[in-house]
Amino acid sequence: MFAPKKMKRSLLAGAGIATISALILGGTAWAQQVDEIIVTAQKRKENIQEVPISISTLPAERVEDVLSGGGDILSLANRVPGLYAESSNGRTAPRFYIRGLGNQDFALQATQPVSIIMNDVVMANTLLKSFPIFDVEQVEVLRGPQGSLFGRNTPAGIVKFTTRKPTDDLQANMSASIGTYFSTNIQGGVGGSIIRDKLKGRISGIWLHRNDYVDNRFTGERNALGGFEDKAARLLLEFTPTSDLSIGLDVRKRAESGTATLFRANILTTGSNQLNSNFVPDAVYYDGGAGNPQHIESEGLTVNVKYDLGDMVLTSITAFDEASGDSRGDIDGGFGGFFAGQPFGPGFIPFGSDTGNEYYTSQYTEELRLASDTNEALKWQIGGFFFRSKMKALTIPGFVAPSTLVDHKKAWAVFGQASYQMDDANTITAGLRYTKDKADLFVFNAPAGPIPDTFASAGKVSGDISIDHKLDETKSVYARFARGFRGPSIQGRSVAFFGSVSKANPETIDSAELGFKSLLMDGRVRFNTAAYYYRVKDQQFTAVGGAGNFIGLVNADKGIGYGIEGELDWAVTDNLSLNAGLAINKTEIQDKNLAVAPCGSAGFQNLPGAGQSHCTVLDPLDANGNALIDGNPFPNAPEYTANFTADYRKDIGNDMELLATLDGTLQGLTNVFLYDSTEFKTNGNFELGGRIGIAFEHNFEISVFARNLTNEHNLMGGIDFNNNTGFVTEPRIIGVSLKAHN
Repeated sequence: MFAPKKMKRSLLAGAGIATISALILGGTAWAQQVDEIIVTAQKRKENIQEVPISISTLPAERVEDVLSGGGDILSLANRVPGLYAESSNGRTAPRFYIRGLGNQDFALQATQPVSIIMNDVVMANTLLKSFPIFDVEQVEVLRGPQGSLFGRNTPAGIVKFTTRKPTDDLQANMSASIGTYFSTNIQGGVGGSIIRDKLKGRISGIWLHRNDYVDNRFTGERNALGGFEDKAARLLLEFTPTSDLSIGLDVRKRAESGTATLFRANILTTGSNQLNSNFVPDAVYYDGGAGNPQHIESEGLTVNVKYDLGDMVLTSITAFDEASGDSRGDIDGGFGGFFAGQPFGPGFIPFGSDTGNEYYTSQYTEELRLASDTNEALKWQIGGFFFRSKMKALTIPGFVAPSTLVDHKKAWAVFGQASYQMDDANTITAGLRYTKDKADLFVFNAPAGPIPDTFASAGKVSGDISIDHKLDETKSVYARFARGFRGPSIQGRSVAFFGSVSKANPETIDSAELGFKSLLMDGRVRFNTAAYYYRVKDQQFTAVGGAGNFIGLVNADKGIGYGIEGELDWAVTDNLSLNAGLAINKTEIQDKNLAVAPCGSAGFQNLPGAGQSHCTVLDPLDANGNALIDGNPFPNAPEYTANFTADYRKDIGNDMELLATLDGTLQGLTNVFLYDSTEFKTNGNFELGGRIGIAFEHNFEISVFARNLTNEHNLMGGIDFNNNTGFVTEPRIIGVSLKAHN
């Protein structure tokens, strides 16, 4: 049922090489050049080759291909070097990692070191980060601390989404795909001039759907879980009352309902990290969780005002977003329980666990920025930023005791950046930012008694300096030194488990990066690479699990990371283009005294029937039986990630064009938790996708596609306090896609 991954990877590599070779040999003419890429990494439009930051981009067509089977934002994991994503909260709460740095905390109010920015607005809460991706123009991934222009909670980097903007001319596009399990992705947009030279607009939307396809064999219900329906829309208006003033409006709304993460009991056998026979792709055995339901509704508004002052531009970006919903799950992943004297399975279930939340979050942001707008050697910008958020979460009575958490966060910052071109070859850029960050947590109805209000505050300076040197017209090298920080954190989720509130001090990261950017072979090849080293002081970690399934914040003395990443775009012929990326990353926790509770299931190993249902801790233990994690890698930090895309197009006459795309990702050794165990780690996870079709008259396409073509069941994460429970990535989806545009 589960073929050895080494064999599958070998077959994949062979198939990929054979396919690419055939396409190359089938090419008929050398291509001209790779496309120019314009980014806004420094809040200006610039050629990616001239920005002294490690950046990757995903163009609209590649994003649409990856999401064609109904996938969500998590599908971007491993699509560019060094970017990883996972979630134990389904489609509503993604967690991102860049260069191995992230946060595995499943609490919805948890701060993340990777910032998600959508149309120039930071989405702080994980619920807001999950807004569907549609009508997208480009995705930018900025690696390393972005402490000058973006500041708060960007020590790992940024994932920046930009949607299509209103145009003067009428512009419309749509796409529709349908596949396995009635997985559907229908999206489109239309825009143009409303009042000539004064007002233009664009409206777009998406409908995502999948039928339930997973049986509940405990209740006997067929096709009981696994489905979802996700709807979202956006209205963009751009009003230009004068040639100097532009007022943009972005209104967005979303409604999603479906199945939350499906936890599967004992799919890992003691002594192995391979899925065993307890894992059945289309079946679970649930006696709790009420069907693992999940719902979210969100809406937002942004007002973006730009005023041209001649040699300067004044920009104001004001935004408000809110979301509400609920989620519930059968956390033990099975039925029954030993301690309740009930039959149990699959594997050993000590006790049942059924938890859930009702939640509401809102955030308000304001940025005011003044920037130079000339062709002079000196370019500069200064600004201020304000942020306020509120999160309220109510635990649904079940396995845990009821409690209500209210989380307030506030932050303000002032910043500035300047870039000076010293001569034709050398440019120096420097930026500085001061941020004041404050967090409050209130806990009501705590089962362990009254919990005092918890407060944390910090003020930090962050920034960067870089030097860019042009070797010639097509090649450059740069050096960048940056400092970023993540504000203080407060965690109260464990109160529901009769735990306590925990706090973590702010963390700071110092990063050094050397990069090389080039256009080679007369502009047919773009090759960019960077090597980096970073050190995190007082690194924040979230210890999740153990016998009590507590969630506690801890600070490690420090953590280090270093590695190299590279990306290649190659216009092989007029018909064939290739993109490939590789990131090799080493991370290490450095704190000789830091200990965390390891897998709680180990405490049940001697109970009758426990069998192979506990995990094997590889770390040394302290006197309290906790794992000493000094020297371990960061959780969810792949040792390497690799990706490729091969795109082939050939004119076949009668205004028709053959289209063929093959893409894939590969992920190296990844530790799931802070402690090291035999079971909770992955290695060699890969995924393959592609499509083949025909384009008619350059504005209509029909194709067949496949996502997760080889139907890999890749472990994404686990739950360790009860048994060897895990959860996996999306199933194989094969379908048909239509696209049209004017």
